[in-house]
Amino acid sequence: MKDVELTHLSKSYDMQTEVLSDISVSIHAGEFFVLVGPSGCGKSTMLRMIAGLEDITEGTLTIGQKKVNDLHPSKRDISMVFQNYALYPHLSVEENIVFGLSVKKVPKTQRKKRCHRVAKMLGLTDYLNRKPRQLSGGQRQRVALARAIVNESPICLMDEPLSNLDAKLRAQMRSEIKQIQRQLNITMIYVTHDQVEAMTMGDRIMILNEGKIQQVGPPIDVYNAPANEFVAKFIGSPPMNLAKATIYPDNQTLSVVGRIHLQLPPEDIQRMGTKEVTIGIRPEHLQLATSESQQPGSSKFEVKVSHVEVLGNETLLNFEFAEGNWQAKWNGQWRVNVGDIVPLSLHYSAICLFDTTTGNMIKQPTQNEQHLIQGVSI
Repeated sequence: MKDVELTHLSKSYDMQTEVLSDISVSIHAGEFFVLVGPSGCGKSTMLRMIAGLEDITEGTLTIGQKKVNDLHPSKRDISMVFQNYALYPHLSVEENIVFGLSVKKVPKTQRKKRCHRVAKMLGLTDYLNRKPRQLSGGQRQRVALARAIVNESPICLMDEPLSNLDAKLRAQMRSEIKQIQRQLNITMIYVTHDQVEAMTMGDRIMILNEGKIQQVGPPIDVYNAPANEFVAKFIGSPPMNLAKATIYPDNQTLSVVGRIHLQLPPEDIQRMGTKEVTIGIRPEHLQLATSESQQPGSSKFEVKVSHVEVLGNETLLNFEFAEGNWQAKWNGQWRVNVGDIVPLSLHYSAICLFDTTTGNMIKQPTQNEQHLIQGVSI
């Protein structure tokens, strides 16, 4: 296993076009590390810099404690899976899998042995003699993954490998890739624009936007305590509800467009020291207002439902609030119709507060949403 460390890494194509700016992060050996962000944020460029396919403008890249800024890609002991799979159409599945081994002059008997071991692992044994055009999208993705694994490199880079698959197959392949990474105990650096993939696959995730790091951490920590408004909106499905709010120090309240009024602890008012803030609340923390939900520190308000999605295991309600669209997410099936007036409740402990100037978080949720079974947190 090898770790990868980026220190003040930057990439620009000319004086005006900076793609990545001052990227510093340590990717641990054996970790599944996910780079996630919108299109054009620089995540694929960062992956290609690690692979040696893009030059580094500034900073240092080390792999296994060795500086590799100018090291040829073939010398970095890295395998890569591309978005378009990059399979050779005139070669069979077996020939595609062992192509890299052939280039490295690995003996034929060893090539065949390693190929059949990996093919069995990925369910490709029956397809070794087929051409790529005779395979489904999921099977081609497995061939590209097999070609990377068969090299037995300690680091594997994956650039949006599931983007060409349908939703059901993507969910299946997410699980398979994660299991293979654990089984082989390799360092995996995975690029995606899909925050669901990031949340379900990564040991840690890095959120990028406009070439800059927004936050790095375990997925659940990023979800519960987003570093800024961008992360709050990008991570989560549905995303966090946001609205402008005002703090009134004299009566120790937080007001959102005159419809939500929350009592603030004195220490929070003193610590935040600002009057204009942005409030954030996850859709699942907007509860139906009942006598049980109306506890000290909560606020009740009514909304008019504009759209309803009953998904079987959960129900999503859309409504206009604070000049924007908010959503509530409730477990189970709820008989709510468009146009209904629904009373909602939220608690101060469940909200985030962000600085309106910088966008950075100034108050994170303190509500404990974990469930404990026999002392084990799940």
